[in-house]
Amino acid sequence: MFGKYLTNTRKQKPMIHSITNYVTANDCANMLFACGASPCMTDDADEVADIVGLSSGLTINLGTLNDKRFEAMILAATAAGRSDKPIVFDPVGAGGSYVRTSRAEQFLSLSKPTVIRGNLSEIKVLSEVKVNNKKVFGGLTRGVDSPLNDFKASIDCSVGLAKKTGSIVVVSGSVDVITDGSSIRFVNNGDELLTSITGSGCMMSSVITAFVSSNPDNALDAATAAVCAMGICGQIAGERMGDKDGNASFRNYLIDAMFNLDEKTIDRMEDVKIQEVKNEDN
Repeated sequence: MFGKYLTNTRKQKPMIHSITNYVTANDCANMLFACGASPCMTDDADEVADIVGLSSGLTINLGTLNDKRFEAMILAATAAGRSDKPIVFDPVGAGGSYVRTSRAEQFLSLSKPTVIRGNLSEIKVLSEVKVNNKKVFGGLTRGVDSPLNDFKASIDCSVGLAKKTGSIVVVSGSVDVITDGSSIRFVNNGDELLTSITGSGCMMSSVITAFVSSNPDNALDAATAAVCAMGICGQIAGERMGDKDGNASFRNYLIDAMFNLDEKTIDRMEDVKIQEVKNEDN
């Protein structure tokens, strides 16, 4: 069902502009190449608007945040909004500090991401923050990790944020949750080793941007397909691990798995459940 979105991405070969953190930029660029896209990692405020004009989609990742980078993010998102190009927002570390959380909320107030992808603590903070009364620092995030693991909270927070922003929301976890506020998809693909490497979430955000940019008529299914693809690649990489392999090998195997992934493999391995959001007014 979801494999065709990878095929479309490889046919379209979208150029994806990523303003991402320097810890994972190389892995994100290689993962974009692996799924059939072309990466551009420019983050200079003087040129990001021009680069957005050449690109098919934009990834914004708050990871290594500073004032100049944030200025570039706002300028790039504004340019993407003017040209109706998809934006995927990864609010890395939201809830970890007052500044980071308020910047995430500021970004959401100045742009309309097509997709917001984060872990549960990041999404929970963004679903609850209120800048005007200073309730913006939840203190829930530990670095890029979430100390929370509550499946019901993943559903409630993702649906709430989707309705609040009009964006598709992806919550990464042992079961990934994707929703537009009306329909929810639960993706059970993945491997525990995905939590042992830096950048698995960042790479997922990049792949989501590539899939959504190549399949603009069905962003919800495209985002779901991207999450499936990353999870399946995690499974394939995990199966390849030998006795002497560690997390560095897993990272390489993960990128290799995406490079070799095809439509039939996704359709065979995808593990997705779909349900509609209950209307509380009924």
